[in-house]
Amino acid sequence: MSVFGALFIRVRGEAVWKVVLGGYFATLARMRRPYPTDHLSDAEWNHIEPHLPAANGYGRPRAHSLREILDAIFYVLKSGCQWRLLPHDFPRRPTVYWYFRKWRIDGTWERINRAIRERLRVRLGRDPQPSAGVVDSQSR
Repeated sequence: MSVFGALFIRVRGEAVWKVVLGGYFATLARMRRPYPTDHLSDAEWNHIEPHLPAANGYGRPRAHSLREILDAIFYVLKSGCQWRLLPHDFPRRPTVYWYFRKWRIDGTWERINRAIRERLRVRLGRDPQPSAGVVDSQSR
């Protein structure tokens, strides 16, 4: 068996490249069936992708695409399941949660939300920035 033969395996009838990174097998081309929460179209992904942090240029390369990470995060948020119940088809739970938490702390989610809101407002023919806000409270 050649060196490359050991790295090329079949998973559920699909050919996938695997490489050893720090003792773990990382899937380079993950093939899985889509979930109902995988609702990002290519156009939506192309709009969101520029707002995600770029790789910092050092360290090991990413084993999973950011689109896979987003699909996993959307699965947890839409299904309401616990992080520990994330299906095995997605990247590992600690990886997905690490990105979710990192993006929450560094403001990535706010940037994505702002970009989507501004795009929607422009499509509706309104000013991209809202001019007023409403605060509602109950009085006793």
